[in-house]
Amino acid sequence: MINSPTTEHLWMPFTANRQFKSKPRLLSSAKGMYYQSADGREILDGTAGLWCVNAGHNHPKIVEAIQQQAATLDFAPTFQMAHPLAFQAASKLAEMSPAGLDRVFFCNDGSEGVDTALKIALAYHRVRGDAGRFRLIGRERAYHGVGFGGIAVGGIAGNRKQFGAALAGVDHLPHPLNISKNAFSKGLPEHGAELADVLESRLLALHDPSTVAAVIVEPIQGSTGVIIPPKSYLQKLRNICTKYGILLIFDEVITGFGRLGSAFAANYFDVIPDMIVCAKGLTNAAVPMGAVIINTGIYDTFMENSPKDAIELFHGYTYSAHPLACAAAIAALDVYQEEQLFERAAQISTYFEAAAHQLRELPTVKDIRNLGLVCGIELTPQEGKSTTRAYDIFEKCFWEKNILIRTTGDIIALSPPLIINKDQIDTLFSQLRDAIVEQAKG
Repeated sequence: MINSPTTEHLWMPFTANRQFKSKPRLLSSAKGMYYQSADGREILDGTAGLWCVNAGHNHPKIVEAIQQQAATLDFAPTFQMAHPLAFQAASKLAEMSPAGLDRVFFCNDGSEGVDTALKIALAYHRVRGDAGRFRLIGRERAYHGVGFGGIAVGGIAGNRKQFGAALAGVDHLPHPLNISKNAFSKGLPEHGAELADVLESRLLALHDPSTVAAVIVEPIQGSTGVIIPPKSYLQKLRNICTKYGILLIFDEVITGFGRLGSAFAANYFDVIPDMIVCAKGLTNAAVPMGAVIINTGIYDTFMENSPKDAIELFHGYTYSAHPLACAAAIAALDVYQEEQLFERAAQISTYFEAAAHQLRELPTVKDIRNLGLVCGIELTPQEGKSTTRAYDIFEKCFWEKNILIRTTGDIIALSPPLIINKDQIDTLFSQLRDAIVEQAKG
């Protein structure tokens, strides 16, 4: 047990600060599938930290790579300079990416990755002489980080309402969640692919397709409650974008690096976008890092339409391709391949699915949806107290059941590290079952 620190000075992100500080939930160390709480308890990590620790906590190979790099080269700029690991990390990521996506722009997290992808999309059309394409289309209930670009194309009201107008020329597709038709789906829902047609029938008809630069979607909408795309939905979006010369961007910050049993959701769905935004699992979350993986043709367009001695894209960050982040990324990508974690996730996902759907008959459980090693459990709200039911279960899980879950509204989201085994899956869902039942009894 460690002494609790003074909590007054830190303004915590996405947190009810006063509520948290009245009874802080503190994590002091981690290893493999488990956190150690500040009061000395071992807590099973059912969320891979924050959808990001795919290879488990404190993996020795990743830790060693960071330590060695910190003692060798702590920082080097990538504005008009570089260091070898930046190129090595980009090449390794490109090798893992879908065919045709082999140019990499590094940033520091998913929010920066989304803003980077949106800027590349807008600049690409200008560079090729089509500056009339300025519109960006996102989706309702989408989470694309917290940059002004991300909250504009995102579809979460709470992320937008305090900050006024973000970007002009943005519109949104409807989200594909339909519990009335698809409740308790195992894997891809049967109904709802026609919602992709709204892109063409309504949004492009309204705005004129020649004004639309890009469409950005999460293959799985994670932060708003695990919304799984219906069968053929993403392929329809791809076809419409191709038809009208619109770039398709996949935000794979959550689905990248094995969550669905493949390197990217693009591989799983066999739908190749023009750009992929990734982060989180890129370094196994050991050092902050994000990236945009870009179609070769987009990169070539910038190179071919700019003077050889001129900057082609006026964009970047001080810490783009930071040496420690590159070392962590190279080590993490090696671990994924050497330990065959993507294949492992694919194999154990069937067991995970079965365990999740055993909760179907519990009181207050309204829907369960899953794909790969991610599932959402939607609960019926308490009358007049929306979101409180899931939060009560979250608290009970942490303090009494020794498992870490994540909630959004009245939805429980689970996304464990890819190293989880069957006994740990049993423990996770058994403890969660007890917490749901106990909370329902009041």
